Amino acid sequence: MEVEIRSAADEGLASCHMCGKVSPVVEEHCPRCHSRLHLRKPHSLERTWCYLIAAIAFYFPANLLPIMNVVGLGTNSSDTILSGVINFWKKGDMLVAVIIFSASIMIPILKMIALVWLCLAAHGFTSAEPKHLARLYHITELVGRWSMVDVFVVAVLVCLVQLGVISTVTPGPAILSFAAVVVLTMFAAMSFDPRLLWDRHVKEATEAGVKP
Repeated sequence: MEVEIRSAADEGLASCHMCGKVSPVVEEHCPRCHSRLHLRKPHSLERTWCYLIAAIAFYFPANLLPIMNVVGLGTNSSDTILSGVINFWKKGDMLVAVIIFSASIMIPILKMIALVWLCLAAHGFTSAEPKHLARLYHITELVGRWSMVDVFVVAVLVCLVQLGVISTVTPGPAILSFAAVVVLTMFAAMSFDPRLLWDRHVKEATEAGVKP
């Protein structure tokens, strides 16, 4: 005997995004914390796309403009993220160079690519298994917070290398753009609802006459 598997959304049940309590969506507000109930995050894909496009736009000045300016002993130098990585590598600080390259260049790119892929999957443009996509989403959300390390490195350098008339380190204009990229990608990940991946999977399976 086959038992029909129905989701909480099919039963009209919504999980509160604040406290996690499951309640009938017809109640409109969570009986525990009084937050508004939704079966899915409102306008999830639209908001995610908007944050992603803005993050991509900020990514270019974040990498092309100087992220750090050093003035001292008659010299004035400016470094972008990539040139800073190269300088650390040449000076023998390979671990620092690898950390900054991974956290400030590789992770933001991979996170934006992953979010684009997830959005396309939710729209039905890819045929990947939803359980793998959901795992990708949680990994993306987990590692994304570490992409702010470059801003912390510059902040530490400003504090440690500030030597008055001998040398002065100041953040460059790329800091704001880079911080915007990090914040916008975090908002994009928070706006995306991974349950949409399963909704798409169930819909496609139903249309194909296959049990999801």
